[in-house]
Amino acid sequence: MHEQDYALAHAQADQLEISKVLRNTYSLLAMTLVFSAICAFFSAQLNLPHPGLIITLVGFYGLFFATMKLRNSGWGLLTTFALTGFMGYTLGPILNSYLGMANGGDIISSAFAMTALVFFGLSAYVLTTRKDMSFLAGFITAGFFVLLGAMIAGLFFEISGLQLAISAGFVLFSSACILFQTSAIIHGGERNYVMATISLYVSIYNLFISLLQIFGIMGSDD
Repeated sequence: MHEQDYALAHAQADQLEISKVLRNTYSLLAMTLVFSAICAFFSAQLNLPHPGLIITLVGFYGLFFATMKLRNSGWGLLTTFALTGFMGYTLGPILNSYLGMANGGDIISSAFAMTALVFFGLSAYVLTTRKDMSFLAGFITAGFFVLLGAMIAGLFFEISGLQLAISAGFVLFSSACILFQTSAIIHGGERNYVMATISLYVSIYNLFISLLQIFGIMGSDD
Protein backbone atom coordinates (compact mmCIF):
# COMPACT_ATOMS: atom_id res chain seq x y z
CA MET A 1 0.00 0.00 0.00
CA HIS A 2 2.78 2.38 0.94
CA GLU A 3 4.65 1.50 -2.25
CA GLN A 4 1.56 2.34 -4.33
CA ASP A 5 1.16 5.66 -2.52
CA TYR A 6 4.82 6.46 -3.10
CA ALA A 7 4.57 5.56 -6.80
CA LEU A 8 1.46 7.70 -7.18
CA ALA A 9 3.07 10.65 -5.39
CA HIS A 10 6.18 10.27 -7.54
CA ALA A 11 4.12 10.18 -10.74
CA GLN A 12 2.18 13.27 -9.67
CA ALA A 13 5.41 15.11 -8.87
CA ASP A 14 6.81 14.20 -12.30
CA GLN A 15 3.67 15.42 -14.01
CA LEU A 16 3.79 18.72 -12.13
CA GLU A 17 7.43 19.16 -13.12
CA ILE A 18 6.64 18.41 -16.78
CA SER A 19 3.73 20.87 -16.75
CA LYS A 20 5.99 23.52 -15.25
CA VAL A 21 8.69 22.98 -17.89
CA LEU A 22 6.10 23.05 -20.67
CA ARG A 23 4.51 26.26 -19.37
CA ASN A 24 7.86 27.99 -18.86
CA THR A 25 9.11 26.86 -22.26
CA TYR A 26 6.17 28.27 -24.22
CA SER A 27 6.15 31.46 -22.17
CA LEU A 28 9.85 32.06 -22.80
CA LEU A 29 9.52 31.02 -26.44
CA ALA A 30 6.75 33.58 -26.99
CA MET A 31 8.85 36.33 -25.41
CA THR A 32 11.97 35.45 -27.40
CA LEU A 33 10.01 35.32 -30.66
CA VAL A 34 8.57 38.77 -30.00
CA PHE A 35 12.00 40.11 -29.04
CA SER A 36 13.56 38.55 -32.12
CA ALA A 37 10.83 40.05 -34.33
CA ILE A 38 11.47 43.50 -32.82
CA CYS A 39 15.21 43.16 -33.51
CA ALA A 40 14.47 42.04 -37.08
CA PHE A 41 12.15 45.02 -37.59
CA PHE A 42 14.71 47.57 -36.44
CA SER A 43 17.47 45.81 -38.36
CA ALA A 44 15.38 46.04 -41.52
CA GLN A 45 14.27 49.62 -40.88
CA LEU A 46 17.84 50.78 -40.27
CA ASN A 47 18.95 48.84 -43.35
CA LEU A 48 21.75 47.21 -41.38
CA PRO A 49 24.10 44.96 -43.38
CA HIS A 50 24.11 41.22 -42.89
CA PRO A 51 27.06 40.23 -40.68
CA GLY A 52 28.08 37.46 -43.06
CA LEU A 53 28.32 33.70 -42.65
CA ILE A 54 31.41 33.60 -40.43
CA ILE A 55 30.23 36.22 -37.92
CA THR A 56 26.75 34.69 -37.90
CA LEU A 57 28.12 31.23 -37.08
CA VAL A 58 30.53 32.57 -34.44
CA GLY A 59 27.80 34.70 -32.87
CA PHE A 60 25.22 31.92 -32.88
CA TYR A 61 27.43 29.11 -31.56
CA GLY A 62 29.17 31.38 -29.08
CA LEU A 63 25.87 32.47 -27.56
CA PHE A 64 24.46 28.94 -27.85
CA PHE A 65 27.29 27.35 -25.87
CA ALA A 66 27.17 30.21 -23.36
CA THR A 67 23.46 29.49 -22.87
CA MET A 68 24.18 25.78 -22.40
CA LYS A 69 26.75 26.57 -19.72
CA LEU A 70 24.50 29.08 -17.93
CA ARG A 71 21.17 27.29 -18.48
CA ASN A 72 20.59 26.66 -14.76
CA SER A 73 21.11 30.28 -13.70
CA GLY A 74 19.49 33.63 -14.37
CA TRP A 75 22.33 34.45 -16.75
CA GLY A 76 20.98 31.73 -19.01
CA LEU A 77 17.89 33.85 -19.63
CA LEU A 78 20.11 36.81 -20.57
CA THR A 79 22.10 34.77 -23.09
CA THR A 80 18.85 33.31 -24.45
CA PHE A 81 17.58 36.79 -25.29
CA ALA A 82 21.02 37.75 -26.60
CA LEU A 83 20.99 34.74 -28.93
CA THR A 84 17.46 35.25 -30.21
CA GLY A 85 18.02 38.99 -30.55
CA PHE A 86 21.18 38.38 -32.58
CA MET A 87 19.33 35.98 -34.86
CA GLY A 88 16.58 38.57 -35.23
CA TYR A 89 19.20 41.09 -36.31
CA THR A 90 20.52 38.69 -38.96
CA LEU A 91 16.97 38.21 -40.20
CA GLY A 92 16.43 41.92 -40.94
CA PRO A 93 18.74 42.14 -43.99
CA ILE A 94 17.28 38.88 -45.33
CA LEU A 95 13.77 40.30 -45.13
CA ASN A 96 14.93 43.47 -46.90
CA SER A 97 16.29 41.39 -49.77
CA TYR A 98 12.88 39.80 -50.24
CA LEU A 99 11.06 43.10 -49.86
CA GLY A 100 13.09 44.28 -52.85
CA MET A 101 11.28 41.72 -54.99
CA ALA A 102 8.04 42.58 -56.74
CA ASN A 103 6.06 40.08 -54.65
CA GLY A 104 8.36 40.13 -51.63
CA GLY A 105 5.66 41.12 -49.16
CA ASP A 106 3.49 38.19 -50.22
CA ILE A 107 6.43 35.79 -49.96
CA ILE A 108 7.22 36.90 -46.41
CA SER A 109 3.56 36.75 -45.36
CA SER A 110 3.15 33.27 -46.85
CA ALA A 111 6.33 32.00 -45.17
CA PHE A 112 5.25 33.46 -41.82
CA ALA A 113 1.76 31.98 -42.05
CA MET A 114 3.07 28.56 -43.10
CA THR A 115 5.67 28.58 -40.30
CA ALA A 116 2.99 29.35 -37.71
CA LEU A 117 0.69 26.67 -39.15
CA VAL A 118 3.40 24.00 -39.15
CA PHE A 119 4.63 24.82 -35.63
CA PHE A 120 1.21 24.98 -33.99
CA GLY A 121 -0.02 21.96 -35.95
CA LEU A 122 2.93 19.75 -34.99
CA SER A 123 2.94 20.95 -31.38
CA ALA A 124 -0.80 20.36 -31.03
CA TYR A 125 -0.42 16.88 -32.52
CA VAL A 126 2.21 15.83 -29.99
CA LEU A 127 0.50 17.51 -27.04
CA THR A 128 -2.83 15.92 -27.95
CA THR A 129 -1.70 12.39 -28.81
CA ARG A 130 1.24 12.44 -26.34
CA LYS A 131 3.15 10.12 -28.67
CA ASP A 132 6.79 9.42 -27.93
CA MET A 133 8.83 10.85 -30.82
CA SER A 134 12.22 9.73 -29.50
CA PHE A 135 12.55 7.44 -32.53
CA LEU A 136 13.22 10.58 -34.60
CA ALA A 137 16.64 11.03 -32.99
CA GLY A 138 18.35 8.91 -35.64
CA PHE A 139 16.58 10.72 -38.47
CA ILE A 140 17.57 14.11 -37.04
CA THR A 141 21.23 13.09 -36.68
CA ALA A 142 21.38 11.65 -40.19
CA GLY A 143 19.47 14.62 -41.60
CA PHE A 144 21.94 17.05 -40.05
CA PHE A 145 24.92 15.45 -41.79
CA VAL A 146 23.08 15.07 -45.09
CA LEU A 147 22.10 18.74 -45.09
CA LEU A 148 25.60 19.76 -44.04
CA GLY A 149 27.06 17.77 -46.92
CA ALA A 150 24.56 19.26 -49.37
CA MET A 151 25.38 22.81 -48.24
CA ILE A 152 29.12 22.17 -48.62
CA ALA A 153 28.50 20.73 -52.10
CA GLY A 154 26.50 23.83 -52.97
CA LEU A 155 29.54 25.99 -52.18
CA PHE A 156 31.70 24.21 -54.75
CA PHE A 157 29.33 22.94 -57.43
CA GLU A 158 26.56 24.54 -59.47
CA ILE A 159 23.82 21.94 -59.24
CA SER A 160 20.42 22.80 -60.63
CA GLY A 161 17.67 22.65 -58.01
CA LEU A 162 20.10 21.97 -55.13
CA GLN A 163 19.11 25.08 -53.16
CA LEU A 164 15.44 24.16 -53.44
CA ALA A 165 16.22 20.60 -52.30
CA ILE A 166 18.24 21.89 -49.33
CA SER A 167 15.44 24.24 -48.30
CA ALA A 168 12.88 21.43 -48.55
CA GLY A 169 15.20 19.23 -46.51
CA PHE A 170 15.44 21.88 -43.81
CA VAL A 171 11.64 22.10 -43.66
CA LEU A 172 11.47 18.36 -42.94
CA PHE A 173 14.44 18.53 -40.56
CA SER A 174 12.98 21.45 -38.58
CA SER A 175 9.57 19.78 -38.42
CA ALA A 176 11.14 16.61 -37.04
CA CYS A 177 13.04 18.68 -34.45
CA ILE A 178 9.80 20.34 -33.31
CA LEU A 179 8.12 16.95 -32.90
CA PHE A 180 11.14 15.51 -31.10
CA GLN A 181 11.65 18.43 -28.69
CA THR A 182 7.96 18.77 -27.81
CA SER A 183 7.79 15.03 -27.13
CA ALA A 184 10.95 15.24 -24.99
CA ILE A 185 9.31 17.88 -22.81
CA ILE A 186 6.04 16.05 -22.18
CA HIS A 187 7.78 12.71 -21.57
CA GLY A 188 10.27 14.15 -19.11
CA GLY A 189 13.31 13.85 -21.39
CA GLU A 190 13.92 17.61 -21.26
CA ARG A 191 13.70 19.24 -17.84
CA ASN A 192 15.43 22.54 -18.63
CA TYR A 193 13.05 25.05 -20.18
CA VAL A 194 15.87 27.34 -21.35
CA MET A 195 17.38 24.66 -23.59
CA ALA A 196 13.91 23.54 -24.71
CA THR A 197 13.16 27.13 -25.72
CA ILE A 198 16.41 27.50 -27.68
CA SER A 199 15.80 24.22 -29.48
CA LEU A 200 12.28 25.19 -30.54
CA TYR A 201 13.36 28.73 -31.47
CA VAL A 202 16.14 27.47 -33.77
CA SER A 203 13.70 25.04 -35.42
CA ILE A 204 11.17 27.82 -36.01
CA TYR A 205 13.89 30.15 -37.35
CA ASN A 206 15.23 27.53 -39.77
CA LEU A 207 11.70 26.61 -40.83
CA PHE A 208 10.86 30.25 -41.61
CA ILE A 209 14.10 30.86 -43.54
CA SER A 210 13.64 27.65 -45.53
CA LEU A 211 10.06 28.49 -46.45
CA LEU A 212 11.18 31.99 -47.47
CA GLN A 213 13.70 30.45 -49.84
CA ILE A 214 11.19 27.98 -51.27
CA PHE A 215 8.52 30.62 -51.87
CA GLY A 216 11.15 32.99 -53.21
CA ILE A 217 12.42 30.43 -55.74
CA MET A 218 8.87 29.52 -56.76
CA GLY A 219 7.87 33.17 -56.99
CA SER A 220 10.84 34.06 -59.19
CA ASP A 221 9.72 31.52 -61.76
CA ASP A 222 6.38 33.25 -62.27
